[in-house]
Amino acid sequence: MIRRRGGLVALVAACLTGMAPAWGAESPVRAVKVTEDVWFVQGEAALGSAANRNFISNSGFVVTGDGVVVIDALGSPALANDLIAEIRRITPQPIRYVILTHYHADHIYGLQAFKAAGASIVAHAAAREYLSSDAARLRLEASRNELSPWIDEGTRLVAADRWLDQDETTLRVGAHEFLIRRVGPAHTPEDLVILVPRRGVMFTGDLVFRGRIPFVGQADSRQWIASLTRLIEWRPKLVIPGHGPASTDPLPDLELTRDYLAFLRNAMGEAARNLDPFDEAYAKTDWSRFERVPLFRAANRMNAYNTYLLMEQQGR
Repeated sequence: MIRRRGGLVALVAACLTGMAPAWGAESPVRAVKVTEDVWFVQGEAALGSAANRNFISNSGFVVTGDGVVVIDALGSPALANDLIAEIRRITPQPIRYVILTHYHADHIYGLQAFKAAGASIVAHAAAREYLSSDAARLRLEASRNELSPWIDEGTRLVAADRWLDQDETTLRVGAHEFLIRRVGPAHTPEDLVILVPRRGVMFTGDLVFRGRIPFVGQADSRQWIASLTRLIEWRPKLVIPGHGPASTDPLPDLELTRDYLAFLRNAMGEAARNLDPFDEAYAKTDWSRFERVPLFRAANRMNAYNTYLLMEQQGR
């Protein structure tokens, strides 16, 4: 039931993404070094559009001495090709793996470029259901219409070469170990975080939206909050989120995303219990703590509505 409702929400989100205004000239894909061996590129704090080539999410990579490991593939093949060019500017080492934190469009539409470059794709097996669903197909169709020419008939969904089904996997490449931990179902059923212990870096995917309101979509927000609490307990030193700048003081960022989700559940849960109509409940909620956070106007009402429906279903 949640999955079917989530599929409709994903399609609505795709349509809204397509109606996003132009945000200016194309943003360049520029790799920034965050610590030794570890780099990332940062997408815009915006909705995906043809103007920004769907460059709204982050990607990172680690140069291991025996190849490059990439985390997430960006939101279009053109962006992925730009990222590949950046990697080759920095190192001649081959791209060995792309590890996906989750299978949302802005993180996966670049996969085919990495496959063409010889990379092996790693993701959690819980993504298989979405990848074969009508929601994924309809999202791609909408993106071809709304994000043209960057997403077109040649853009395709790419399955993983290796589907993980355990809670923790260790991947060793060159001088580095990558600890791949499942933290979903949260933002998606398949959420992974990737730790690079030798450098103290954690890639969180969309569990963390730094400096902007998160997109809740079909998320299990209760589990998302629990997952964030676990990340806080791990006390990471450096976090590269799915959206927003890298953080050397990650606890406030983890707490902001967690607190926003908890606020949504509390406010919309009370409304659902009281049988208050959504419009009335939304209007009387005090959003002042979050209304200055970027993308509040674009995302908050949909987040609240999705949470209202979820809380109705959960009877909480």
